[in-house]
Amino acid sequence: MSSVPTRPGAAPPHLGQASTEELLRRLELAIAGRLEGVLHGNYQGLVPGHGTELGETRAYQPGDDVRRIDWNVTARLQEPYIRETIADRELETWLLIDLSPSLDFGTASCEKRDLAVAAAAAIGFLTHHTGNRIGALLLDPRGVTVVPARAGRGHLMALLHQVADRRRAPEGSTDLADGIGRLGRSANRRGLVVVISDFLAPPTWTRALRAVSSRHEALCVEVIDPRELELPDVGTLDLVDPETGAHREVRTSPDLRRRYADAARAQRERNAHAMREAGADHLVLRTDSDWLHDLVRFVDRRRRHVTGAARR
Repeated sequence: MSSVPTRPGAAPPHLGQASTEELLRRLELAIAGRLEGVLHGNYQGLVPGHGTELGETRAYQPGDDVRRIDWNVTARLQEPYIRETIADRELETWLLIDLSPSLDFGTASCEKRDLAVAAAAAIGFLTHHTGNRIGALLLDPRGVTVVPARAGRGHLMALLHQVADRRRAPEGSTDLADGIGRLGRSANRRGLVVVISDFLAPPTWTRALRAVSSRHEALCVEVIDPRELELPDVGTLDLVDPETGAHREVRTSPDLRRRYADAARAQRERNAHAMREAGADHLVLRTDSDWLHDLVRFVDRRRRHVTGAARR
């Protein structure tokens, strides 16, 4: 099966082609080189809010919240100024990483599992500064492994080691709804929660996600491969279910490919709708796209939305 072309350097490092140390080092360099310079500062957050840490002042603009006026500066300059705020210095981030066997699939520049590890590393490296804490729940068919939230680079690297070292999951399915429920019970302190999954199962997790997002900033990272959206015209195709090992041969007729694409599109639309209804942000990472570019674009779009909402 031919792969989908990608831009040079767009793919994350392959889990099977490097040691864990080398993999994490390359990810950290890529993130530092292409993200930290764009995201401006340690305390602005991956999914930002107003925060409570005092920042710079700027001239008042129509639509600004009058409660943020800095009266000392206003009196000194004889025109209204507001005081910006930035995110709290101690952020607690929790990751739920769905490491089901369906992640062991990829027909473009990497497997979905590579993208899941890269997403976890990006969030970790961007939020671990200055006392911020990060914890994780690793979900696979064997159950849930909880990594308690702690601060420090050493803890972050140990957490990412555990994620990257789970190269292949045993056969079986995962219960994402149960995992999100456990995520909510683990994240006691208000902060950022991130669910990383391919979201192939029906959205029975909506209620659990809504409960989590009512207390935290919630982000769903959906990792997908282009062959999950449409089938190639290759005649007879041998398909394998990675969760059960079942095989099935199908003839990729035009009618089958059309119905498959329609069903895949409907599934993704249901997922996106469920995430919106639950109040969570939604980031899609594809194995045939530049994942760092997609992440930067998402954060920039999210910040523009938050800034615009604050000024209305």
